[in-house]
Amino acid sequence: MNHSVAIIGGGPAGLMAAEVLIQRGVSVDVYDSMPSLGRKFLLAGKSGLNLTHSEPFEKFVSRYGKRKKEIEKWLLDFMPDDLREWARRLGVETFVGTSGRVFPNEMKASPLLRAWLKGLSDAGVIFHLKHRWNGTIRPAGLFKSGDASNQTYGTIEAEFETPDGIKIVNANAMILALGGGSWARLGSDGAWVNWLNQAGVKVEALKPSNCGFDVAWTPIFKEKFDGQPIKSVVLSFGTFHQQGEFIVTKEGIEGSLIYAASAWMRDEILANGKAVMLLDLAPDKTEAQLIEKLSKPRGSRSMASHLEKTVGMKGVKAGLLREFVPRDEFGNSERLAFYIKQLPVPLIAARPLDEAISSAGGVTFESLDDHLMIEKLPGVFCAGEMLDWEAPTGGYLLTACFASGRKAGVGAMKWMEGL
Repeated sequence: MNHSVAIIGGGPAGLMAAEVLIQRGVSVDVYDSMPSLGRKFLLAGKSGLNLTHSEPFEKFVSRYGKRKKEIEKWLLDFMPDDLREWARRLGVETFVGTSGRVFPNEMKASPLLRAWLKGLSDAGVIFHLKHRWNGTIRPAGLFKSGDASNQTYGTIEAEFETPDGIKIVNANAMILALGGGSWARLGSDGAWVNWLNQAGVKVEALKPSNCGFDVAWTPIFKEKFDGQPIKSVVLSFGTFHQQGEFIVTKEGIEGSLIYAASAWMRDEILANGKAVMLLDLAPDKTEAQLIEKLSKPRGSRSMASHLEKTVGMKGVKAGLLREFVPRDEFGNSERLAFYIKQLPVPLIAARPLDEAISSAGGVTFESLDDHLMIEKLPGVFCAGEMLDWEAPTGGYLLTACFASGRKAGVGAMKWMEGL
């Protein structure tokens, strides 16, 4: 029997599922709401496509936090090195950057995507663009096995809105790879959340991940420092401690260091209505060294000049001190040194979901079997960012999306073998 699979979503997870299935002789159709495929993938490559990371596997899987156990199962079948080899087979060589991150030599997503889509098309995958799934999905044909309480679904039916009207599609299995809720203009708008909830599937609300935060800057600070980077600081929040840099915006803060801690800070705000991160503005100096330098006579110098001359604190870092150090403590060398080493920066809210690099929340793992099939919708599988997991930037997001697509593709294959 020649089985068929409909894959809804043409991002990395959906395309990887298509690759797995077409290689096994399955008829594969990929449906996407946008006029072209992989739009968010291409956006990720604008600043240099970070495919994966070269760190040891145990450290790599630890990046997935509370979902480490589940995602490790995907990754054991498709390791970071396997991803690099896969790219090489498509004609894209990769290199390891100084941070351990892995990039294509050309630092672009488009050559990889073009080669991938051509290979899939040549193998027989059929792409259907401007096909938006409207949330309708139902069993269309039944083969009874034994009594009526033991039924195996032979085909599944879904409806799509197309430029030519409603289109009904039948397949032996379906894979949903619809993305999360960030960057809706690229196709992942999270509309599927309500549809799956209505079907009885447990879905955690989508939340921004790898996101910036709002800070109540004074007008003077906002006007003077909007867009400026804050470099070589240590951010602490609970058990999180990491050195890096970020950027001041009119609304608040964003950048790699903020994204790395965003999950913890976001959850604290959701739980308690606020969060406070601590910044060490001088990680190369001890508090005692700062006290010694700041205690030197200031003479006729202004405080701004004194800060710059003694501890090199100027520009946006000095501005941060002016924002958050109480005025009556600013002239106290010991207290000022204390604040330089652990400056409290209150955060009001995470930036909106649509601005985030990725999203948390989604279809819960408890709603799925070990092959990523939705237990309440037999024959329907999920993959990628629409599942309830999150990871920091650094190649972890893409690697897990690829690996989950492979997992769902193999799962769909096993499901159809039982039809």
